[in-house]
Amino acid sequence: MKSRWIAIWVAVGFAGIVQAAEPVPLGKADLTTGIPGTGKLTIQQIESWLADPKNHEALTVTLPSSLEAGKEAIYIPENNPLTKAKIELGRQLYFDRRLSANNEVSCADCHHPQFGYAKDTQFGVGIKGQTGNRNSPVAFNRIISKAQFWDGRAGSLEEQAVGPIANPIEMGFTHEKAVALLNQIPGYKMQFVKVFGRNPTIDDVGKAIASFERTLVTGESPYDTYERLRRFEESFAADLEDLDALKEDNEELYNRYAELKKAAEGNPMSESAKRGRDLFFSTKSNCSACHVGVNFADELYHNLGVGMDKKEPDVGRFAVTKEKKDMGAFKTPTLRNIASTGPYMHDGSQKTLLEVVEWYAKGGHPNPNLSDKIQKLDLTQQDKQDLVAFMEALTGPLPKVESERLP
Repeated sequence: MKSRWIAIWVAVGFAGIVQAAEPVPLGKADLTTGIPGTGKLTIQQIESWLADPKNHEALTVTLPSSLEAGKEAIYIPENNPLTKAKIELGRQLYFDRRLSANNEVSCADCHHPQFGYAKDTQFGVGIKGQTGNRNSPVAFNRIISKAQFWDGRAGSLEEQAVGPIANPIEMGFTHEKAVALLNQIPGYKMQFVKVFGRNPTIDDVGKAIASFERTLVTGESPYDTYERLRRFEESFAADLEDLDALKEDNEELYNRYAELKKAAEGNPMSESAKRGRDLFFSTKSNCSACHVGVNFADELYHNLGVGMDKKEPDVGRFAVTKEKKDMGAFKTPTLRNIASTGPYMHDGSQKTLLEVVEWYAKGGHPNPNLSDKIQKLDLTQQDKQDLVAFMEALTGPLPKVESERLP
């Protein structure tokens, strides 16, 4: 009998996480819709959820087709494997305002699904209406981004996730009080014990929230469906000159073309966006010098001159490295779903994407550390509008997320 219970614990408990049999596609799997049921989470529902061994299997995940080429950049720490139970615990913590000093602010209040996992205010708004001096960065596609915050001061999502809890301007709590609170909520304590093998700790809070955030990925945008078709047409231009002959000679290739064309027509990219796409990847605009890869971000830090005309400008990355070259430099943000996440720049100073394009066109604000990638651009008004249309075409769906059900 004793060995039987040990076997059950190894199957479903933290001490013996086993590998799931099949890879789980992010963005499609039901990883973020919460424990089944309605209303406030009950102890019985949590117990039933935790009793299922499948919820404790270590998941191998795959990216949506829009991000698949970036799979080598996936970062999941060895000491924090993804499991459904851990992701669900992180979801609850992400939306729980009780982790702030006055029950007023959660992670989601500055990175909310309603605003593309960012916030529509210039700066993030913390307890008592306080604001900092930086715009809320997005919380999606973080699975392919290691360093976090505008200045990269957090080396991982785990580290980033717990920072705001103790920040006096943001959530205004302390890590000690947050952990004490979680120990007093039976539903949370039960989950921490089952998922991590111990009572709540601040490190495990970070691991859970980070696990949830790693499931937030952007799906197929009009750009993705168009680009796939464009590359196919470019590769098989000669074959596509006579479709009737192609259908007869190579039905497989014909069907693939028909499939790609149907997808592009069902998720169309405007002619303006197509022109913007060509301009974006050209030397005329030089946008792709920094906005590269599937996430349209080089994961590096650049001084664009934003805010450098102030008496005491934000020093950005310099505060972390103390290297002069990093003065006023900030991390390149992803352009995925950028149309949903304004205002823009680290200080939220640009309200629209057209303002952003105008900023680049004028060459930023001159200062000793201005990036050599920032040059004045000879763009027409149509060029600027086309670039905006292209960025709008980078918008793809995000996973459905339950935000209300908490212990």
